[in-house]
Amino acid sequence: MAKKLVEEFVIHMPAGKATPAPPIGPMLGQKGINIGQFVKEFNDKTRELMQKFGGMDIKVPVKVKVYNDRSYEMEILPPITSHLILWKVWAKKGSGEPNKKKIGKLTRKDLEEIAEIKKPVMNTNDMEAIVRQIAWTARNMGVDVEL
Repeated sequence: MAKKLVEEFVIHMPAGKATPAPPIGPMLGQKGINIGQFVKEFNDKTRELMQKFGGMDIKVPVKVKVYNDRSYEMEILPPITSHLILWKVWAKKGSGEPNKKKIGKLTRKDLEEIAEIKKPVMNTNDMEAIVRQIAWTARNMGVDVEL
């Protein structure tokens, strides 16, 4: 008998540092997923990504498909744009007053590097549009942008 897809959802988890503690554990448990196995598999798949970003807490979206036999598939998507921006400016969080208090500066090269990482999940292949969208996000976080 073929597996039947029961549910599909996206969860954001810290790369290489996921634990079975709330909110992740209970969410997965109520879907019938083996929490320990899921967390171990996720951490193994994202440990290298965490090291690439210098050990910073980089959250990544994970698309999970749950089947009727309690098996699952996970697809790890590129990190969240705001976390990539914080990584580039070496900041822990965005500015509370983005128009007055700046937390860093991004160059065109930085924006293009982030755009390359995000390109597979964007709704366009136009690199210029992706760079502009990332620049807009950065400005709203209190980051100066040099285009």
